[in-house]
Amino acid sequence: MKVICDSHIPFIRGVLEPYCDVTYSPGQEIGPETVHDADALIIRTRTRCDRSLLEGSKVRFIATATIGYDHIDTGWCESNGICWTNAPGCNSRSVQQYMGSLLVNMSRDLGFRCREKTIGIVGVGNVGGKVAQLSALLGFRVLLCDPPRAEKENLNSFVRLEDLIRQSDIISLHVPLVTEGNNPTFHLFDTERISSLDRNCILINTSRGEVIDGAALKSALAEKRITAAALDVWEGEPAIDKGLLQLLYSGTPHIAGYSADGKAAGTAMSIRALGSFFDLPCRNWEVPDIPSAGTQSVLTLDSEGKTPSEVLGDAILHTYDTKTDDYALRKDPSSFERIRSEYPVRREFPAFNIKVTNDHSGRSSVFLREAGFNVYD
Repeated sequence: MKVICDSHIPFIRGVLEPYCDVTYSPGQEIGPETVHDADALIIRTRTRCDRSLLEGSKVRFIATATIGYDHIDTGWCESNGICWTNAPGCNSRSVQQYMGSLLVNMSRDLGFRCREKTIGIVGVGNVGGKVAQLSALLGFRVLLCDPPRAEKENLNSFVRLEDLIRQSDIISLHVPLVTEGNNPTFHLFDTERISSLDRNCILINTSRGEVIDGAALKSALAEKRITAAALDVWEGEPAIDKGLLQLLYSGTPHIAGYSADGKAAGTAMSIRALGSFFDLPCRNWEVPDIPSAGTQSVLTLDSEGKTPSEVLGDAILHTYDTKTDDYALRKDPSSFERIRSEYPVRREFPAFNIKVTNDHSGRSSVFLREAGFNVYD
């Protein structure tokens, strides 16, 4: 059987070769002529899987090594007998880490205390749930909004979007891109909704670019109708709006979920799904060796005179600093795809071992452990 793989999916080369004829291609270059005699595809967001790509091909199975799957026309695939899978939750800890770094940087640069602010999380799935948990550890009051979950699960812990907007100092979006149905998210924050934000509001998007109307956001920032915004995802990416980038507090090239751990999980989930579908001996495959964080993986933090949330903030910035990726994109906005394809190893919290000194109450260690760090005496 023949499998086409996005050449930028990490840890995948050599895994399927014992069982399949494997061809690697950049995701944006996978076209009808590439897939016409393929049995399966393993892709990322840069490959649009719809009728124009797949009609007349032999493809029976598609795995995307990503949480999102709006690049797959699921209805057309299902009606034409093509099975598809995604990788739910694979990079949720990575986005949690990104958000933690962003929020700590914002609090220090913009001069606010987390415990004095309310953050509203829109979309409370694998990612949003972890972001909410870390935000609470940092000291934020947390509001949750997820209309589909609220309707399905009859949860009283969620608030209406309008109430979240009214009460939140920071709004962070973690929703899938949905264009139809009762709860569409395309331009969820359009001109009208952005105009309803308080002047002191901060808007963050790490979900899908089209969830925010970029032109409306650009206008609001230019006219100082909101305090700040941060984008990891963009309308029309990789061809981003350079003028909008200059107005942002932080702009990064769709890398919030790009930890080595998240990539490994997405690849493993895709390989296992393909193995199960075709009954191959890779149904339980795991990435054998994720690169370590090296000497940076062990650190000592002094908690003297600091709150547990402040110690946690120091630990987060040690693991990853959003400013590095923001600087790289601002330096050369045309390097959007190159930054993604050449992204350095970034490890998540569980890969780090921390010793805390002067932690007289033990609370700093508790906070670090709850965030996922390994804490030793």
